[in-house]
Amino acid sequence: MRVDILSLFPEMFKGPLQESIIGKAIEKEIIDVEITNYRNFTKNKQQHVDDYPYGGGAGMLLQAQPIFDALDFVEEKHGDLGSVILLDPAGRQFNQKVAEELATKQHLTFICGHYEGYDERIRERVTDEISLGDYILTGGELGAMVIIDATVRLLQGTLGNDSSAIGDSFSTGLLEYPQYTRPASYRGMEVPEVLTSGNHQKIAQWREYESLKRTFLRRPDLLEKLELTKEQEKMLAKIVKDLKK
Repeated sequence: MRVDILSLFPEMFKGPLQESIIGKAIEKEIIDVEITNYRNFTKNKQQHVDDYPYGGGAGMLLQAQPIFDALDFVEEKHGDLGSVILLDPAGRQFNQKVAEELATKQHLTFICGHYEGYDERIRERVTDEISLGDYILTGGELGAMVIIDATVRLLQGTLGNDSSAIGDSFSTGLLEYPQYTRPASYRGMEVPEVLTSGNHQKIAQWREYESLKRTFLRRPDLLEKLELTKEQEKMLAKIVKDLKK
């Protein structure tokens, strides 16, 4: 996958993109990342990329010209822009399903905004608008990092054991079940006996039950979006019954 990032602050990406799993994905050439500072494309002496909005109002807007020219530069260099993603509070909310969708793309281009907003004409070059949630950040860089991380970890070869992402929270529509590691007993707290039984069928049933239980207790809204199997419906009924005791 190719990832292009348009940002006023390229240095912000050095740590997150060079360390841990993302850094290894770059080393393995699973992804190729390039950051373009669109301030380099401004045509005024002060190197401003923002200006006052027509009609008045608070704050400054990113101008169309530096963004357009930076996109033209990337497109000419690599032959295409792929999916052009604008980080914007008005965009669709990012979640695991969106990450899975983006992971199928060959090329992603992120536009990281700053200031009060964008010249509306920038959206003419955009194919997708994404928001992390109902809150405002100082810029789009942190949002881009989150989206890149969540997406790249789904690419084949990134995690080493590709099956490890399958049971992640939200990938199945449910929160992940509790997990434990050695020692089996620590400060009086014991690992559930079923996990040390070696009975893989019972372990799978326990995990599904606990996943449903955790989702019911912490994120019941997720269950409203799911079509449960008959077995899961039975488990959920037992969970509700047990909690009422």
